[in-house]
Amino acid sequence: MKEKIFSTVIAILILAVMAIFYKFGQEDYSLRQNEHRRKLGAVYMTLNNPFYEVIDEEIRTVVENHGDILISRNPALSVEKQIEEIRDLIDNGVELIFINPADWTKIEPALKLAHDAKIPVIAIDTNVEDDRLVACTVVSDNYLAGVQCAEHLLTHADGGKIALLKHSQARSSIDRIQGFSDKISENKNFEIVAEEECLGQLEIAMPAMKKIIAAHPEVNIVMALNDPAAMGAVAALQNVNRLDKVLIYGVDGVPETKEMIFSHRMTATAVQSPRKIGKISANVAYKIFNGEKFEKLITLPTKLISEENISATDIESWD
Repeated sequence: MKEKIFSTVIAILILAVMAIFYKFGQEDYSLRQNEHRRKLGAVYMTLNNPFYEVIDEEIRTVVENHGDILISRNPALSVEKQIEEIRDLIDNGVELIFINPADWTKIEPALKLAHDAKIPVIAIDTNVEDDRLVACTVVSDNYLAGVQCAEHLLTHADGGKIALLKHSQARSSIDRIQGFSDKISENKNFEIVAEEECLGQLEIAMPAMKKIIAAHPEVNIVMALNDPAAMGAVAALQNVNRLDKVLIYGVDGVPETKEMIFSHRMTATAVQSPRKIGKISANVAYKIFNGEKFEKLITLPTKLISEENISATDIESWD
């Protein structure tokens, strides 16, 4: 009897060990199960802008919810560094790249590298010059954003001297400034008297605005390509006690900018939705992986928030 019980126990132990080994063979016990996860790359023109941080956050959420990995890079506005980072991502085995080009024309060599490696690219927030080199482009209607700022100005002033804060390496900026300029040209009482490049950076826009004030003290309207540039203009004008004499427009909808509008230190901003841009871009990536249909160009509308329609609840977060 004892021998029978012993044999039964041995048989049960053998079956248990076999089950454990079978389970081990079916599951991935490697570090974070990396060999079964896709790697995707994202390279922004800069992460020194909360707008791109939000886009990256939304893309990362979708990617990680699929059990995959997002590798993000920040070239700090250098197109040369951005090209090298894309080369590194390709060498690192990414299967798709999200790109927010530091220079919409000079980024082409990097796009060709990805194209030759058969790695799809999704352009986000700003177009590239040759869209044949990207699978999809997801942007706001940047021309509309500029038009919306100009429409507000036309209904709130009879005329004025305008300064433009630009970023000519970004197609999105070009379109915003063009939309504003085209619309404002309908009224000859408005004149653009100064233009300065600022790369969309607060710390560059502030001295650029100071330079404009010195050369053109008559300026009473500022159109900035984005909200960080508009905040730089606010700071410069505040330093010379002229903030209450100048109308300031931006584009983005940064919470800090909304607070400035609410407190009457800035006039208006054309609001984008970085959350939608990020989510849509990431969802397109998985449509590409799954062989599903998607639109080549996805353009999202903007909406104007001004002193007249802003509420305290608008300030709290991004759209």
